[in-house]
Amino acid sequence: MLLGDHSFGRPMVCLECFWGTTDALMSIPFACRQMAKDLALDLAHEKIRPYTRKWETGIMDTIMELDLVVKKKGSKVCHLCEVKHSVPAIVFSTGGYTGNVYHDFNDGLIPLYGDVLSRLSNYHVIDFSNDKRTHCFPEVIVGLKIHDELAIDSSLVQGNKSISDFHNVLDKAYWHRIQGWIPKEKEKALLSSSPTLSALEEGEETELAKYKENKKPKLVILSRGGSRAIIDQHLLVHLAEKIGFKVKVLKPDRTTELAKIYQVLNSTDAMVGVHGAAMTHFLFMRPSSVLIQIIPLGTDWAAETYYGVPSRKFGLKYIGYKILPKESSLYNKYNSDDPILNDPDSINASGWQFTKKIYLDGQNVKLDLERFREQLFRAYVYTISERSRGRS
Repeated sequence: MLLGDHSFGRPMVCLECFWGTTDALMSIPFACRQMAKDLALDLAHEKIRPYTRKWETGIMDTIMELDLVVKKKGSKVCHLCEVKHSVPAIVFSTGGYTGNVYHDFNDGLIPLYGDVLSRLSNYHVIDFSNDKRTHCFPEVIVGLKIHDELAIDSSLVQGNKSISDFHNVLDKAYWHRIQGWIPKEKEKALLSSSPTLSALEEGEETELAKYKENKKPKLVILSRGGSRAIIDQHLLVHLAEKIGFKVKVLKPDRTTELAKIYQVLNSTDAMVGVHGAAMTHFLFMRPSSVLIQIIPLGTDWAAETYYGVPSRKFGLKYIGYKILPKESSLYNKYNSDDPILNDPDSINASGWQFTKKIYLDGQNVKLDLERFREQLFRAYVYTISERSRGRS
């Protein structure tokens, strides 16, 4: 029996309720059950592409289509089980937008990374493109569901789990990894609540200076290469340090280990970044931390939908900073009365290709630091207040 869940509005998910076998060569999961001899050979047949963004026809066309077929027990296509499993299977595609960190978390098995998967399942991933054996499962779920943008709908999860529970999964997955990376002397400094008495007595000013530096709120600036980069980033660093932050610039790429990004962000008090996929890493921050998203021209809706709303649900203090036309590199390319500068909504209404070409791929940011200073100062005051509350 095949149960197809079409009610969710996004991906179709099929639940196969009897013994299912997977034939890697044919890319066909199917079920075999004893049925009356006079019934047709195919008792049920569904086609599915096990990827979550079914409303995006262009990307869905790139996903391998699977045939879900229920066959009579004893029919020739019912292969003998070469590997028999006692637990259900989940079948999903790693195609589509996989490789973009936002889609890895949002569209995949939040997310498709070994460290995290080890916390979600006690079993190894089976790659059917390489494993040619016939596997048998008591139940197979083909396809995944998106609850919302970077969010978990507690009503759809057993035990009313929330995005906070997912953060706990990340903690368990990565915390043991980063422990070995922290040098002993740095670990000692991080755990110290006060400078040692001997250091003060001996007049070791450097020890005291290190202590004071570690007491400053930490700010991470998420640096971008290519489009939507902060042109005056060095001035932003100087401004943040002047306000009182201890600043670290983080520039992750596709080769950066997620555990290393987690190590930096899980210990920070605030993060600043320009709208883009890398903002997804806010999931590594501690609740009650501050997220400042710099919103380039033409990205208001996406910035709020993909990161503003989810970060608030996650428990962060969210600050959205919408740049003015003069803070965009587009200001030097177009006349001041051009709708590209003054009416981005009309440009976006022309189609995604215009949004991508002009606003996502075609602009960088040069901050009005006097204007942005207000947001940084708000973040600083908030972090100091949160620290005081934690000590009270």
